Amino acid sequence: MISREQWRKLIDMPVVEWGLFALGVLLVVAGLVLAPLPGPGGIFLIAPGVALILKTSMWAKRRYVRLKRWQPKAGRWMDWGLRRRSALRREALRKAEQGGAAD
Repeated sequence: MISREQWRKLIDMPVVEWGLFALGVLLVVAGLVLAPLPGPGGIFLIAPGVALILKTSMWAKRRYVRLKRWQPKAGRWMDWGLRRRSALRREALRKAEQGGAAD
């Protein structure tokens, strides 16, 4: 079985990283092609594609952070949709602050 450290080393290899980025782009394009069809099919391809792109591209990460600063409410929804641990941590801190302010 592959360990977590071995998995991280594998993903950090440039060939694998570029492959994941290309897969993410293909998923987003396929999702956009399927989006006009009835049903939610496009969303199930676009979300993992965006997640792969954000995982492998610093340019995309910077754009994502800029978007979140510009639209914090939309950023919260995107973090929730991507199931990011940092989003859960920030949400817990925000609730703790609101709970402390209400006392």
